[in-house]
Amino acid sequence: MEFDLTPKFAQKVFEGEGGAYYSWSSSEFPILGEDKVGAGKLVLQPCGFALPHYADSSKVGYVLGGGDGIVGMVFPNTSEEVVLKLKKGDVIPVVMGTVSWWFNDGDSELVIVFLGETSKSYIPGEFTYFFLSGAQGIMGGFSPEFLSRAYKMNKDEANKLAKSQTGVLIIKLQEGKTMPKPNENYTNKLVYNIEAALPDIRVKNGGQVTTLTEAKFPFLDQVELSSKLIRLDANAMFSPTYTTDSSVQLIYVVKGIGQIQIVGINGKQVLDTEVKPGHLLVVPRFFVVAKLAGGDGLECFSITTSKKPAYEDLASKASVWQALSPLVIEASLNVSTELEELFKSKIGKNTILIPFKN
Repeated sequence: MEFDLTPKFAQKVFEGEGGAYYSWSSSEFPILGEDKVGAGKLVLQPCGFALPHYADSSKVGYVLGGGDGIVGMVFPNTSEEVVLKLKKGDVIPVVMGTVSWWFNDGDSELVIVFLGETSKSYIPGEFTYFFLSGAQGIMGGFSPEFLSRAYKMNKDEANKLAKSQTGVLIIKLQEGKTMPKPNENYTNKLVYNIEAALPDIRVKNGGQVTTLTEAKFPFLDQVELSSKLIRLDANAMFSPTYTTDSSVQLIYVVKGIGQIQIVGINGKQVLDTEVKPGHLLVVPRFFVVAKLAGGDGLECFSITTSKKPAYEDLASKASVWQALSPLVIEASLNVSTELEELFKSKIGKNTILIPFKN
């Protein structure tokens, strides 16, 4: 069984005055479709406005940087618009079928990466969007006769309603255009800043790991995903790990340059490559992944297709090797008692983050 796990950069799907949208195509990155995960990246210029839309997949948005943003959402089976404030480091779940719009009310570029699962999508490995308005909007797809009946307007009024917005996907609003104000209470409940959160693991010269699940962020339960932010210090390593619950990991490289190795079925190394900011990687279920930071460190944001992921690592004091008895390790690795003792003494001092030592 062959796996092409070579990391890929996103391809530009649309660009206009208000911003751009990038996507990873499952035709060029087949593992996305095979493992039913997908990703996209929204870039909004100041006053950029992503028209109201919904999608066939649940996902998690992570604000990579730029100015302040606003997102409006109408959740399925509700009749209330919820308006939320966004800033760098924010994690925002987007439930499948939720109508949302996105606006950059800052003075610099707003960038959000979306990672999600595509088990119910039209195209496995990709998000399909349905826009309410604009040149590709649903409103324009119905005839004036149907619209006039639905909205109790005459045909001219219905035609204006459907055809006046000629923009596509993302437009730029006039400077000074007012938009709904964010609700602070809802923002606190539905948005979580993972950068500002207390790390779950912090190791001197090793880095830090912050994991986000429904236990810490209840709204994440709605998308049935979990997320993680890993920040490795210069030349530090993230121990080889794998998921034990058949979930898939989707990793986006935020900052830094590093090396990632993945080992799969029959102990075959399926990836050994340098990664750079903007790269997307898929770690198939049960495959083991290890990350090594370069001289400037390495930062990755990822999702796991489980709301309560279970991980195992192979190089720390909490690893399976540490749990196995000495006799089993000696027989399994065919090593002497002395080497087995050295091996266990070394991993007994490790955490999942391994600092570089000269």
